[in-house]
Amino acid sequence: MLSENKTVRKNAEYPNNRIDRCCLSDLKSDTYSNSFSPSDIYSEKITNISSDIVLVPGFVDVHVHLREPGFSYKETIKTGTLAAANGGYAAICTMPNLDPVPDSIEHLERQLEIIRRDACIPVYPYGAITIGENGRELSDMDALAPYVVAFSDDGKGVQNEEIMLAAMKKAKKLHKIIAAHCEDNSLVRGGCIHDGNYADRHSLPGICSESEWRPIARDIELVRKSGCPYHVCHVSTKESVNLIRKAKSEGLDITCETAPHYLVLCDEDLVDSGSFKMNPPIRSEADRDALIEGILDGTIDMIATDHAPHSEKEKSGGLRSSLNGIVGLETAFPVLYTRLVRRGILSLNRLIELMSTAPARRFGIDIGNRTAEFEISTPYIVDSAEFLSLGKASPFVGMQVFGKCIKTTRNGKTVKEDKVN
Repeated sequence: MLSENKTVRKNAEYPNNRIDRCCLSDLKSDTYSNSFSPSDIYSEKITNISSDIVLVPGFVDVHVHLREPGFSYKETIKTGTLAAANGGYAAICTMPNLDPVPDSIEHLERQLEIIRRDACIPVYPYGAITIGENGRELSDMDALAPYVVAFSDDGKGVQNEEIMLAAMKKAKKLHKIIAAHCEDNSLVRGGCIHDGNYADRHSLPGICSESEWRPIARDIELVRKSGCPYHVCHVSTKESVNLIRKAKSEGLDITCETAPHYLVLCDEDLVDSGSFKMNPPIRSEADRDALIEGILDGTIDMIATDHAPHSEKEKSGGLRSSLNGIVGLETAFPVLYTRLVRRGILSLNRLIELMSTAPARRFGIDIGNRTAEFEISTPYIVDSAEFLSLGKASPFVGMQVFGKCIKTTRNGKTVKEDKVN
């Protein structure tokens, strides 16, 4: 059962000079809560309530597409946040590929109005890097900065190097992160899946790894010039991991994320279904192994779902014709717990860090005393009919997993709770 409590915290001051104001009408207030300590916010403490149930800090997903305003037939802020709570998430950051794009205060306010009305957990919007995400002219970053968690043109890569450098310099002055969708459009060439064995066997156009790692290499050089805090979205290739590892060793302010499907699947697992179509695509086994290595050695800082719902019709065209994007908020923890923790690849503590405290720390998000409880001993089958998200496309449907979320709380109030037999 999901509660009707839809309170969204309006004003709070966070570490690293990042401020969350979910409501522009609160501008008159100059008082911000600063009663928590970093040790409380970023505690990775796991409590065993019983042999079957663990209590963990609520998760933070810094890469979610809520689709509203503009595309509410795919997902709404209400359904997306309910899905997030159903997966154990305490807070989410929503990407700017909306209509209107949040490239101005006026456009952002339309999104914030819906968040205030409908969100059951805190939602932190991204501001667009460029107007309309067109890659040609910077958005009103100065005006947006106090009200957004970071800047991104996710869904598209900023192709122009001069524009990206200008964005980084501006973000640096504003103490904001640039979160980059790294994709060189000139190298995609109409591809629909990874340019690997599956594509060859099924005569499908492939997307080369270079289309991802080349923009990352470019942006690393721009970080050197600008000093901008920089975050790489949805890393999927071994070359990307190596580039980021080297940049970090040089002390550059760079973090990155990967997603559950890149850690668990490879292109040999593909099925000709829209549920396996996303951007970047599921890569090779060697890429997957490199991502896991990056998780283990700290190169990869966090796990984000890239939750990107579409309608059933939009996902009905198989690998070739379906739109890119799958849902992930309700399956992330059980899939990762089952495939990585239970197999001894990753510790539970490290998984919680990757899903909760690390993203909260990097993006300055207060998770406070928000918690989630998971039943970890009883297996269940992932069933899209049970998703609260409007999107149902997931490559994990039918998989047997452990780690069902049974309760999510926020400030002592229950957001989601299931009865356990």
